[in-house]
Amino acid sequence: MRKCLLCLMAFILSSIPWGVMAQTQDLKGIVKDSKTSETIPGVNVLVKGTRNGTITDFDGEFTIPVERGNTLVFSFIGFTTQEIVYTGQSSLEVSLNADTKDLQEVIVTGYGTQKRENLTGSIATVSGDKLTDITSPNIGNMLQGKVAGVDVIASTGAPGAMPTIRIRGRSSIRSSVTPIWVVDGVIWHDTPILNPNDVESISVLKDAAAAALYGSRGANGVIVVTTKGAKAGVNKLSLNVKTGVSVFNRRDFQVMNSEELHDLWTQFPNTNSIPGWFDESLKQRDTDWLDIGTQTGQVRDYNLSYTGTSERARVFTAFNYFNETGTVRGDSYERLSARINYDYDINSKLTFKPKLAATYTSNENARHSIYDMYRNLPWDNPFAADGSPINTLTPGANWRGRDNRNYLYDLQWNFGNSSVFNVLSNIDFQYDFNEYLSFISTNSLTFYTGDSFNYTDPRSNSGLADNGRISAGQNKRITRFTNQMLSYTRTFDKHFVNILAGYEFNDYVFSNVSAQGKGIPAGAQVISNASEPQAIGGTKNDYAFQSYLLNANYSYENRYSAQASFRRDGASRFGANNKYGNFFSLSGAWNIHNESFFNVSSIDYLRTKVAYGQVGNTPSSLYPHLELFSLNAQYDGNPAAVAASLGNPNLTWEKTAASNFGIEIGLFNRIDLAAEFYIKNTTDLLHFVPLPNISGFDGYFDNIGSVLNKGVEVTLGLDVLKTNDLNWRLDFNIGLNRNEITELYENRRQISGNRIVEVGEDIDTWFMRKWAGVNPEDGTPLWERVDPNTGEITLTGSYAQATLQKVGTSTPQFFGGLTSSFDFKGFYLNANMAFSKGALVYHSARETFDSDGAYPTYNYMRLRPEWSRWSPENPNATHPQPFFGGNNDAHRPSSRFLEDVSFLRIRNITAGYRLPVTFIQKLKLTGLDVFVSADNLITFTSFSGLDPEAAIFGDTGSQYPLPKRISFGLNVNF
Repeated sequence: MRKCLLCLMAFILSSIPWGVMAQTQDLKGIVKDSKTSETIPGVNVLVKGTRNGTITDFDGEFTIPVERGNTLVFSFIGFTTQEIVYTGQSSLEVSLNADTKDLQEVIVTGYGTQKRENLTGSIATVSGDKLTDITSPNIGNMLQGKVAGVDVIASTGAPGAMPTIRIRGRSSIRSSVTPIWVVDGVIWHDTPILNPNDVESISVLKDAAAAALYGSRGANGVIVVTTKGAKAGVNKLSLNVKTGVSVFNRRDFQVMNSEELHDLWTQFPNTNSIPGWFDESLKQRDTDWLDIGTQTGQVRDYNLSYTGTSERARVFTAFNYFNETGTVRGDSYERLSARINYDYDINSKLTFKPKLAATYTSNENARHSIYDMYRNLPWDNPFAADGSPINTLTPGANWRGRDNRNYLYDLQWNFGNSSVFNVLSNIDFQYDFNEYLSFISTNSLTFYTGDSFNYTDPRSNSGLADNGRISAGQNKRITRFTNQMLSYTRTFDKHFVNILAGYEFNDYVFSNVSAQGKGIPAGAQVISNASEPQAIGGTKNDYAFQSYLLNANYSYENRYSAQASFRRDGASRFGANNKYGNFFSLSGAWNIHNESFFNVSSIDYLRTKVAYGQVGNTPSSLYPHLELFSLNAQYDGNPAAVAASLGNPNLTWEKTAASNFGIEIGLFNRIDLAAEFYIKNTTDLLHFVPLPNISGFDGYFDNIGSVLNKGVEVTLGLDVLKTNDLNWRLDFNIGLNRNEITELYENRRQISGNRIVEVGEDIDTWFMRKWAGVNPEDGTPLWERVDPNTGEITLTGSYAQATLQKVGTSTPQFFGGLTSSFDFKGFYLNANMAFSKGALVYHSARETFDSDGAYPTYNYMRLRPEWSRWSPENPNATHPQPFFGGNNDAHRPSSRFLEDVSFLRIRNITAGYRLPVTFIQKLKLTGLDVFVSADNLITFTSFSGLDPEAAIFGDTGSQYPLPKRISFGLNVNF
């Protein structure tokens, strides 16, 4: 796979147009802010009607070849565009006027672009340079805290792990609640594996007006990624280097050392139950399992990119290498990626736009057991005198731990690894019939293949029963996507019109095979080395979507804007009765500041918007309309079919009808404030209904309920300081979402584990016994008992008699983020933080290592300062009296272990320095800056575990926390 990437890189390098444009006369100039006289870097300078262009450097200076009579166009976000006719001057000084409204920015909306002042839907954008502050191999993590209403949670600190993303709450009980990703116009099957350095911008489509053109897949929001392309007149080679170290982030969580655990055992009053090997000599052993299993990880991120233009061609190409070793030993992730985005003007009407990208990722997994690191006794020494791991099954091992397992013994040999190779190719083109009408063709083919391998050595304890095992699997996926679209755009008099109509087709084919064999020689890594086959497996599935779409945008005099969208989707997941569904939106906006009657000097801009639309969702099953049978059984040596699920030909889409109301205001040329209120009503919930065993089927899919989401989002931006040399910007966002189940089949509540689904409640409601504390008289546990007839609450010491009841929800009350950007004469200091308030998480690990003696031969966590154990001298305690074997089921599931995981996390702080242009020019460079960056330095929370964020959607039994990380970097432009 690496050879494939190297070949791709060679192709990329051979495709670059290294030549520059023919020159006539070089014009030098400088661009300044007309109000502050401060120079402006990054201004686009273009010869009108050509692709001859450049951008200003860090000192606001530019050089461009021109001819007398050429019109130069100067444009930059936040300033009004200016045109100047060149009349032969030797130099030029240009002053741009600040556009205090900042509404001319062009926003990618999925199937096109719009000026911000014409937007009617809820769309948030994040530029590529705002994403790469934290060190992560995936772009999802980089969105955290940067977009109001978008909840991004990293559920594990393992290298390469993907986050969980929710946009405006959870709209489904059983179907997907994950947003879809669109990269350069192509809908992805899953979260894309992209080099974050390749990203130009991300647009998040949050409401139905913005997402309606994605129809049946837009209910959970849409994340639109635009990768970088060449800028006119810019020929630049860039090198970005970042390297750093990571440490296991324990925070203030600690397990007991040998003496502390010994002291706990001495508190057990039932001394007759304590084994005879317990004595003072145990204090002489003090194994720190967390120290054994964790390490200082390393991260390396190297990126090389080139952007270049010629008279007809424009190219962006990049190569990236990312490597991270985890803070838990035996865990590593590696990624290599390459990309080329190429535009070529065949003639004045036809532009060819091919794209090619490839990514290879690999994981090496001989990870130390986090479960054992938390629970193994400090009295157990895992190593023999010669340093080799002890086999706990051999006589005389004297292992005291509950599971009689030294995971380090098996880890000498056992391991697993996996790899993924993903290739994305686009053959796109655009034909302009005239200046108003264009035909845009987007055509993509992706190929994905993944391999996995697991080895269990015959010498390991886990391999004894089978004399060793070996297994291998391979996945293959091919997706095809095509969109053929006509776009008409025209401005006449005071009217602006954009209309697009398109046809789209998307399909997916997946297959996998797997095999496992037993009885292997030590060290064998080929599955045919197994002496006996143990298991074989395989599957194949597919789906397809066919769509027709229509969208119209209209604006009058930049005061009134309206948009109407319609999409008709056909999906293979539904039967003939409901194969197609229709989705739509209507929206409008009013730029009040452009009205003749509006004249408030302190208000830079004021606009309102309103939208209503309907989007959809599909079931997780690919064939819910069909009766399904499994062919993985046999009878008398012949293949046998076993009934699986019953088909439902009348199954239809989940439908989300959404309303959005927004207001945006700019004040004093310093403050930007936006607020939105939304209502999302999801009906025809897709749900798998179980059937009794006598039916022969497991169940069937049906449309059986409704969920209502309501929320508010606020975004506030403040230019604290704005001077020639000093700039400081703060951006704050917060989102609040409330969801409620409004309908279920026959209003039946559904209980699953410790959760309940019931009309009138939050989707993520906890259902368990309610902890009432410790009986001060005898140190036994207490729970609530609720009289089913009167509702009277009494206390009981019997776990069996305690009442199961609703005790909270894992939905946060609000969440958001704050970013700070500070710049002074080339020095910069940036920071971003994320917060979440009010989510409750069941900390399941406390059932074992905070169990009051129920699992005495596990280690225990140290009590937090505000906690204490009951004793006659301390009757008002948080914890019952410890007993060897437990105290009246105090450790069993109840709200005792339900914890608030509210947190405020400083995600990143970056400090750097951009070297002066006068210095870097001597080095023949166009840009050079150095920086130091810190991730996850501080987390404020009351959660008793390691990581409150990882607990929300991740493992609360064996948490892998997000690491603290320090990185150093260098950015060089040639």
